[in-house]
Amino acid sequence: MSGLMLVILAVVAFVVAYATYGKWLAKKWGIDTNKVVPAKEFQDGVDYVPTKSFIVLGHHFASIAGAGPIVGPIVASVFGWAPVALWIILGSIFVGGVHDFGSLFASLRHKGKTIGEIIRANVGESGKTLFAIFAWLTLLIIIAAFNNIAATTFVANPAVGATSIYFMVLAVLFGLAVNKFGVNIWVATVIGVILLFLGIPFGISFPVYLSKEAWMLLLIGYIMVASILPVWLLLQPRDYLNSFLLYAMVAGAILGIALYRPEFAIPAFNGFTVGNLTLFPMLFVLVACGAISGFHALVASGTTSKQVQSEGDAKVIGYGGMLIEGVLAICALLAAGYVTYDVAKGLGSPINVFANGIGTFMTAFGIDYTAGKVFVALAISAFVLTTLDTAARIGRFTFEELVSKGSKKNFLGNKYVASALTVGVGGWLGFIPYTKVWPIFGAANQLLASLALLAVAAYLKKSNKPAWMVMLPMVFMFITTVTALTLTTWNNYLSGNMILCITALVLLILAVVLVIQAWKVLFVRSESKA
Repeated sequence: MSGLMLVILAVVAFVVAYATYGKWLAKKWGIDTNKVVPAKEFQDGVDYVPTKSFIVLGHHFASIAGAGPIVGPIVASVFGWAPVALWIILGSIFVGGVHDFGSLFASLRHKGKTIGEIIRANVGESGKTLFAIFAWLTLLIIIAAFNNIAATTFVANPAVGATSIYFMVLAVLFGLAVNKFGVNIWVATVIGVILLFLGIPFGISFPVYLSKEAWMLLLIGYIMVASILPVWLLLQPRDYLNSFLLYAMVAGAILGIALYRPEFAIPAFNGFTVGNLTLFPMLFVLVACGAISGFHALVASGTTSKQVQSEGDAKVIGYGGMLIEGVLAICALLAAGYVTYDVAKGLGSPINVFANGIGTFMTAFGIDYTAGKVFVALAISAFVLTTLDTAARIGRFTFEELVSKGSKKNFLGNKYVASALTVGVGGWLGFIPYTKVWPIFGAANQLLASLALLAVAAYLKKSNKPAWMVMLPMVFMFITTVTALTLTTWNNYLSGNMILCITALVLLILAVVLVIQAWKVLFVRSESKA
């Protein structure tokens, strides 16, 4: 199959799924456009801010579409392009899309609270505590990994660091213009997008040269501030404007593929065992954000649900956002697959492989290869940073909920203290090489997805709504991830890496105990009623 045919197949499948399965989910769950949403009920101008759907989609998509949907499919392509493409398409439609849409919907029905609070309301206090600990630890790992990755990228590409600073300043100006000075959103968007793209030559002309340690410290300070500022001032406008970078990159990639007509240079299928990796369970763990990601649930219930101005917007933001990410994952697979494994290995990191591929495809419509590659690298770096600051804010929410008693806040529940502890610990862990942290992130992230599905299923079941469309992917992801973590625990034990061994074991224990508690809600209680 040609690369163009695969992209067409994926896009058609996603459009049909959105119009049919997405609509069916909304109907079965009872999406109500007349229901008062948390953003309006608890509007505070800081976290709860009712916002137009296309702006929230920009924030949500920018937050979930970091390096994951690019790195995952490229790494998993060792099994061949066919199983990866099949999992991206089917996973995005029936697993990841359901996960993201369901997480956002459940949060809207729980006052915009996080998945942990949804578990508390439908499973119990101890279940909420277990999940909150699990989620907070996962967010620390995300902060550690992405802080290290961002700093490494800025050192290797000083222009990217300069452009990132430029983007931050532009976001604040955009937020002030729209929310304080009443500038029309469409006028502000046109001007903002023009200035956004002018940031690329600005960064190239005025690169910033700092050491990796200096960049990491600056980023720690940045995400500390970003986690407590009003969402409309920095996080929301930065994500919204940055989303145009990603949209342009995806559009450029698809146009380039259509004109360049790349063919896969790697086999369609390499076998069930490749090296020390087996297709099950590793394919479904390695692809990660390209098909489903637990981090998406934290974003949906952490920041996105507090901005949605109508429950009817949940479908396009939650389900639609995941399908768009699926298109990006397919493009990443093609960028890696049109060259041989040896060539891809010589290009180094997966992000560089992706930038090389998309940059090459863009030459088909007149874009200089070097310019195209720099543009792609800048776009991806912007979203690595977006994931980082969103994780810090959600980490602050999660920690506040973990240590607070209901609506009563204690010292640790103060947003400044919660943010300092979250960013401080995560930032400190970031000084460990991300290659050592990343395996834990991958395992924790996918297990988090199964627990988020569990929370949504418990809510639907308790509300007498159909839950099987959530429970089936939940069971599949739990079995897959537990199998992967069991293998990881054993392999690390044999290799003497006790830190990774113990971490994987703790994740397993937390997940199994939580599932046992939820089982009573999902099955035992319903059986007793019968």
